[in-house]
Amino acid sequence: MKRRDFVKGLGAGSLVATSTMLASCSNADTAAGDKQAVTKPATKKIKWKMVTTWPRNFPVLGTGANLLAEMITKMSAGRLTVKVYGSKELVPAKGVFDSVSKGAAQMGHGAAYYWKSRSETFQFFSAVPFGLTAQEMNGWMYYGGGMDLWRRAYEKYNLIPLAAGNTGTQMGGWFNKEINSLADLKGLKMRIPGLGGEVLKRAGGIPVNLAGGELLTALSTGNIDATEWVGPYNDLAFGLHKQAKYYYYPGWHEPGTTLEVIINKKAFEKLPVDLQEIVKNAAKAVNMDMLSEYMAKNNQALQELVGKHKVNIKKFPDDVLKKLKLLSDQVVSELAEKDAFSKEVFTSFKHYRDNVIAWNDISEKAFISARSQ
Repeated sequence: MKRRDFVKGLGAGSLVATSTMLASCSNADTAAGDKQAVTKPATKKIKWKMVTTWPRNFPVLGTGANLLAEMITKMSAGRLTVKVYGSKELVPAKGVFDSVSKGAAQMGHGAAYYWKSRSETFQFFSAVPFGLTAQEMNGWMYYGGGMDLWRRAYEKYNLIPLAAGNTGTQMGGWFNKEINSLADLKGLKMRIPGLGGEVLKRAGGIPVNLAGGELLTALSTGNIDATEWVGPYNDLAFGLHKQAKYYYYPGWHEPGTTLEVIINKKAFEKLPVDLQEIVKNAAKAVNMDMLSEYMAKNNQALQELVGKHKVNIKKFPDDVLKKLKLLSDQVVSELAEKDAFSKEVFTSFKHYRDNVIAWNDISEKAFISARSQ
């Protein structure tokens, strides 16, 4: 009743004016709310450089680095853009680690065994002879403690490592002579990195560490007698079949090589949390994508090498593989005794491998055997 008396007491003009004022306030509040809901806070555009150990746009390896950069740029809606540089464009292939560690570039794409001069333990995070397949390696990294150990290994270098690709099981390499016994490896100069190179050395060979772009020239000039690279798809792209007669399998030295993206730790920590998550998940996606691409394209390339180029595909003799495995076990065990951290990494790696082999024997291995009958 008091409310009616109040309204009745107002003149018509006062009532209209009051209503207009209230409506204006209401509309202003709504507009302000809508503007606040749709307007995003200004965000500074961040530009990163990625240096790589691969020639620009090299199939799968180089294009995998490109894909990682593209995904980060798109997933962040352009807030974080990454420009990729091939080997030698900013730094040589072997300079990637130091470049990212010092902050000259924010990211680098390569493989952990390239940096074994810093620490031989790094090699566990790329490839171990007679070690883990790609699928097993991912299991160790993501769910077996491997990634935590890897981060600890790189921490003092101001680097954060992430798995960003896998070649799958590689080929054993290109040779200019047949390998019928372990004696045929004595005096053999072969491009082979990482722990595989140390095993070859124990067998009497001479390991040589060369970047991929130098392999064809080194073979043609006789600077090396043999080389491994990756597998049919990449080996065909380099034209290695033009300089070596025999193409051996399996790749005992690299059963599932993990590739990495290394990130400058200070640069990463400056990113907003959502951009950090984008970088991490883009790397994980590329890790799977690269393995899938190799699986699809290696067989096609192998058919071309055999059918068109008449490449002689040969399997290492069983007794040679058996002796190489014995030498490999010695090399890896000795590495584990170098220091406490190496032993911790080896213990984790070996424990996981021993357990996963038991499962794979009755799953993957048993199925593939049954399928081949």
